Amino acid sequence: MTDGVAPQEPGAGAPGPEDRKIITLARSARARNGAAEGAAVRDETGRTYVASTVALESLRLSALRTAVAMAVASGAGSLEAAAVVTSAEAPADDDLAAVRDLGGAGTPVLLAGPDGAVRATIAA
Repeated sequence: MTDGVAPQEPGAGAPGPEDRKIITLARSARARNGAAEGAAVRDETGRTYVASTVALESLRLSALRTAVAMAVASGAGSLEAAAVVTSAEAPADDDLAAVRDLGGAGTPVLLAGPDGAVRATIAA
């Protein structure tokens, strides 16, 4: 593990069905909007919140921060997991902080490439 990023070994710790679901939702949001990133979070009740990058002249938000904001605005009390689909090497520190603020330290953040393959699982 380097810098809090645990590389995903093929076949080891493969995501379960609920984690695959948020990866698929994040991937779909990214593709649908032609955005740099797509993200999805799952709250403590199993509800999911999906977002893509917001890139307006007056407002810039990463997909992960937008998904967390949507969860908060909908009344989520905590997060079980998050997923971000991006070509970046790792989520920004601000993204992990947003997940940590709602989900607590150690909330898993699945980092997947545009093809949906999980590259790492990061503790927020």
